[in-house]
Amino acid sequence: MLEPRRIAARSVAERLAEQFNEPVGMTVGYRMRAETKVSAATRLEVVTEGILTRMLQQDPELSGVSLVILDEFHERSLQADLALALLLDVQEGLRDDLRILVMSATLDNQRLSALLPDAPVIVSEGRSYPVTRSYHPLSPHQPFEQSVASAVLQLLQQETGSLLLFLPGVGEIQRVLSQLEGKVNDDTLLCPLYGALSLSEQRKAIAASPAGMRKVVLATNIAETSLTIEGIRLVVDSGLERTSRFDPKNGLTRLITQRISQASMVQRAGRAGRLEAGVCWHLLSQEQAERAREHGEPEILHSDLSGLLLSLLQWGCRDSSQLHWLDNPPQPALAVAESLLLRLRALDDNQQLTARGWQMAESGSEPRLAAILYSGKEKCSAQEQDRAALFTAAKLVAILEEPPRRGQPDLLYWMTANQRHWQQRTNQLIRNFTKKREGTSHPNHPRLDLVPELLVQGFPDRIAKNRDNLGRFQLANGLGVALEREEPLSAETWLVIPALQQGKDHPDARVLLACPLDIEQIIKQFPLLFTEQTAVEWDDSKGALRAWKRLQCERLIVKAQPLAKPSAAELQQALLNWVRQEGLSVLNWSAEALQLRIRLQRATEWLPGVAWPAVDDAALLNSLEQWLLPALGNVGDLKGLRQIELSSCLMGLLDWQQRQILDNELPTNYTVPTGSRITIRYFSDKPPVLSVRMQEMYGEQQNPVLAKGRIPIVIELLSPAHRPLQITQDLAAFWRGTYREVQKEMKGRYPKHLWPDDPANTPPTRRVKKYQT
Repeated sequence: MLEPRRIAARSVAERLAEQFNEPVGMTVGYRMRAETKVSAATRLEVVTEGILTRMLQQDPELSGVSLVILDEFHERSLQADLALALLLDVQEGLRDDLRILVMSATLDNQRLSALLPDAPVIVSEGRSYPVTRSYHPLSPHQPFEQSVASAVLQLLQQETGSLLLFLPGVGEIQRVLSQLEGKVNDDTLLCPLYGALSLSEQRKAIAASPAGMRKVVLATNIAETSLTIEGIRLVVDSGLERTSRFDPKNGLTRLITQRISQASMVQRAGRAGRLEAGVCWHLLSQEQAERAREHGEPEILHSDLSGLLLSLLQWGCRDSSQLHWLDNPPQPALAVAESLLLRLRALDDNQQLTARGWQMAESGSEPRLAAILYSGKEKCSAQEQDRAALFTAAKLVAILEEPPRRGQPDLLYWMTANQRHWQQRTNQLIRNFTKKREGTSHPNHPRLDLVPELLVQGFPDRIAKNRDNLGRFQLANGLGVALEREEPLSAETWLVIPALQQGKDHPDARVLLACPLDIEQIIKQFPLLFTEQTAVEWDDSKGALRAWKRLQCERLIVKAQPLAKPSAAELQQALLNWVRQEGLSVLNWSAEALQLRIRLQRATEWLPGVAWPAVDDAALLNSLEQWLLPALGNVGDLKGLRQIELSSCLMGLLDWQQRQILDNELPTNYTVPTGSRITIRYFSDKPPVLSVRMQEMYGEQQNPVLAKGRIPIVIELLSPAHRPLQITQDLAAFWRGTYREVQKEMKGRYPKHLWPDDPANTPPTRRVKKYQT
């Protein structure tokens, strides 16, 4: 039976065991990270998400298992979606007798039935009590925590029984708790409940109140499902939750606060009706509640998928579309995941798992943390000092799995702390990774000197360089991060930063945990993380080109050494790089070059049968080596760059046949009846225009056309003084119609010029009457 959270898994197992009048570990047991209670008598095993995935990977047939229950499936956690996809694959290829039961009080039955057409839908009303739900929007003129505390105190005065308050996160729990302290009656206990609390504190929140006491449990959505908190008949729902959003662009996951779904509102209200009739106040308007989405958004659509991809590759699935999903994993996030696994050396260039990748997958940890564990194991040998490397790596991973919620960000400080839960997890990780039984001796002191290099193994993109000695750093991937200015780490030149929090109101992510870095040592240990390149760049401050030899870690410049004289090739590449950085507008675009670009753009539109080169800004910037580089032979500075005639460069993109077609079908000039070659003006958003004096068009009976007759030219007929008289795309119609009015007016204004009655059949002229024969 899969339960999404450890506290729920333990609680469910204890509740069911109680029904059998047995201790946990007999008929009903549980298995989770760092804790297992099962025996040979166990018939129902409650497991957490990572455990089920590992069981499937180790034994795809699930020998000895006849039924897998996915509980609270409405939460649509990433691991639950993965488990369902793998289980369906097992059913299809290995175990057609394996049964799958998907459960929740608020399932999206329509979508599940589409994915599982043969599965019956069973509705069990169970035993519940009526809950009176009402809506109480918070005052916009009061701080959030004050408004919530006021609602809690009001409901406590009106009703009897204990109260469960849902808040989005730990910060809000602590602030509302401080508002309630001293204001509740002496018979009321205040109990926070969230995942990072100790087991004893969690049990205190869940257990029944002492006789004659009531309690207020301040919880995150950890209490939304699977938990029965004794004595609760009142619920106050803030209507908010905190969830994570992975950004594939920068590889960071940020926390956002958002409205919960209607399904979550039902779940929260239901907590009040487990043991007796209850009351639920939703701290939002009924209209807001009705506008909320029906179900929560699946984690798979906005999560880091590196762990999922590693699991798929371990399963033997290189294409996620081969499995059956309720929501397919997004391709952009999968591409970012693949890039990270390559960087962690879990994949080779053929996208196959390496030996390192297989061990990382079998560790059950997230890929970055698994890379740290593998690196610690690699350093182990028979010598005691070296065997301390795995202990150091395991403790580091234990801390990063459950980081401290407050306090200083220096990771080395926490490595020397003796937190009991970190110590237990450290020992378990060592046993899991080395396959050694409990009781096997190993060092129990970390080597702090190994911490930086171990972190680099898992977080190579999180190497950071100080930008200003004010706590602002730049990561190797280009992202800006910040420490509090008074933090000692803010004075370090280099850090590696495994834990960050991306805020919505600040451009720099906040550093949660970091470790100082000796960059010279990292260069020696991990030379492949660094690249050496020669760059020639325009120095705006000096108004000249300068050449540099640089050692870089992705976007960070580690060392820079000036060079005296760049080679011609380096100089040319620098000029191209400068154009890419500044944009095409820095080049000298003559009227001829601009017209050629437009002609090529219109040729793509009007003559689609020819493979014309793309000449939009993005395409030209991407192909500078093809069209601009050949003209840089004798160019040594920006002045020379700006003297290049770009029309001849662009012509280099065309072969001989394309040039012939362009000149014939979209010519630069049109020969009018007098023999004059008049320039055709092309536009990107309107038809081409020919501006010509009317007398020179006499004898032209049909409107000129371009592009194999598809595009009529707009004729702008001018007066003898080159003033516009008429614009037409149908010259024959103009001669027959509107010309009469123009003729009448022009005879009076220009009597020395020819204004015939039949212009379509009159020889053209450039002269006035007295020079005509």
